[in-house]
Amino acid sequence: MTTNTTSIPTSAADDEPLIHPSAVVSPKSQVGENVKIGAYAVIGPNVQLLDEVQVGPHAVIDGHTTIGKKSRIFSFASIGLEPQDIGYKGEPTRVEIGERCNIREFVSIHRGTHKAGGLTRVGDDCMIMAYSHVAHDCRVSDKVILANGATLAGHVEIQEQAIIGGLTAIHQFARIGKNTFIGGASAISMDVVPYASAAGNRAKITGVNVVGLRRNGYSEEVIKAIRQVHRIIFRSNLRLEQAVAEIESQFSSVPEVQCVLEFLQSGQRSICR
Repeated sequence: MTTNTTSIPTSAADDEPLIHPSAVVSPKSQVGENVKIGAYAVIGPNVQLLDEVQVGPHAVIDGHTTIGKKSRIFSFASIGLEPQDIGYKGEPTRVEIGERCNIREFVSIHRGTHKAGGLTRVGDDCMIMAYSHVAHDCRVSDKVILANGATLAGHVEIQEQAIIGGLTAIHQFARIGKNTFIGGASAISMDVVPYASAAGNRAKITGVNVVGLRRNGYSEEVIKAIRQVHRIIFRSNLRLEQAVAEIESQFSSVPEVQCVLEFLQSGQRSICR
């Protein structure tokens, strides 16, 4: 990667400019190989676009922002602008987007705040559909899907392979566990345990995300263990501490169950039931 210059690179295949002449690309930005930047896009001075990134027309990328290889930023997306936090005083905080992500039209992803570590991060292979919002200091892990209009408040954590339905709102500091499925138009105010399905306003657990687990290659034996764990948590009438002890005594050798236990034991909020 090199610092951007005023020359406009062209594609060897068709001799078309990789950076449209109307794009506003800071000479201090860092632009990798075969990066495409569309008409009227704006790239700020502290932006890094790694190899083969594509930026659509009218997209704005600013702040200390890094976009990973082969990611696509579609038209009118806004990435790396100031957080919507009244305590933010202009500190040089960051946004990191992983590789092979698709950030669709009118998505907004705001940079972090100094008081919370200064980083908003989206992992690899994520699909963030049109009009979604990822607020300051969020952590979105790999292979997450946010459907149209999904809204993450500040400090939200979304673990790997979770799917968030369209028009869903997630409360600040809430956590969404690995391989969860959240139905559309839900309101999430508490943590959702790994492998669960949840929906509603306020959301309730509706079962295990069996379809998602099968699609992601989980064995029937593992799915059976996860179902048993969910029964202990949600249907046994045990207090959460008792449920954790019961799960530890029965399923300590199953890695996926350990994921659930770690989630329960590390949380600061109540869990969605």
